[in-house]
Amino acid sequence: MMVGHAMLAFAVATAVTARWWSRERALTFGIAAAAFAAVPDVDMLYAVFGLVQVGFAGVWTMTDAFWESSHVVHRAVTHSLVVGVIAAVAFAASVVDRDHATGRWSWLVAASLVAGLTAVAFFESGLLGGMVMLAFLVAGVGVAVVASRSTDLGPRKLLAAALVGLLSHPFGDVFTGGPPQFLYPLDFQLLTERVVLLSDPTLNLLAVFGVELATIWLAGSVYLHATDRRILSHVDTRAAFGVAYAIAAVAMPAPTMEVSYHFVFSILAVAVVGVAPNLLPSRSVLSAEWGDAVTWVMTGLSAVSIAALTYTLVYVLSPFP
Repeated sequence: MMVGHAMLAFAVATAVTARWWSRERALTFGIAAAAFAAVPDVDMLYAVFGLVQVGFAGVWTMTDAFWESSHVVHRAVTHSLVVGVIAAVAFAASVVDRDHATGRWSWLVAASLVAGLTAVAFFESGLLGGMVMLAFLVAGVGVAVVASRSTDLGPRKLLAAALVGLLSHPFGDVFTGGPPQFLYPLDFQLLTERVVLLSDPTLNLLAVFGVELATIWLAGSVYLHATDRRILSHVDTRAAFGVAYAIAAVAMPAPTMEVSYHFVFSILAVAVVGVAPNLLPSRSVLSAEWGDAVTWVMTGLSAVSIAALTYTLVYVLSPFP
């Protein structure tokens, strides 16, 4: 759901603010919210240590090592609603102009909150927890600083964007893996197990994948609406090639949440049909215009969606066990 977090934050932030702000500002605010929504997953950096430990031992062994290591801290210190609110204040306070009357006080507040959260994570989750929290906070401050310098969003609007991104992120993780620690560092769990949509493990995976695709479609439609574009004008007919992926339903082992790499990697590869014609030497990707890039993305997304739908139909209707 990594991509979905950013897409959901972008869609919600842009759609809501477009009712009162100009489309350009709403899009800018949405992009900032999306960037903040991606920050909590900085805790996945620790999983790199898992790869270092196993070295180059094959794709599946390395993938297993990556995810096994990530579970040590993933969805813990950075996926908390409590931490999210405090961190959002720190991020916004860090971009207040120092020449402003309250600038120095704001920087002091930001530094104090960063130090305080890092200390809490250290005492609650040890050195690893403290390091992950610090990396999360540094990344968030970085996003805030870049957004402040490259847009006209002030501290208050960045605070709102950070709240949208950070507080929406944990809810996107309730369908996969272990549930986030919503109230960390408080010793209380809102959920003890992930939310299961369907009893059949393969259909459950496909349903969760469908939720992810729906979120991306929502973000895409919001963007196209905000820029006065029509969806159908940016979906090429070559997206129909996604139908061919149906054969995977009988050619590959049925995927589940526990073993899904072969499904995820292969079905996402279908998206290449979006940009395929422009991979030829005579049609350079770098020379394309923005409208072409939008078409590539929407065509690729359509192809993957068609592939997922046909795969599901074949899986459900197939007479083979």
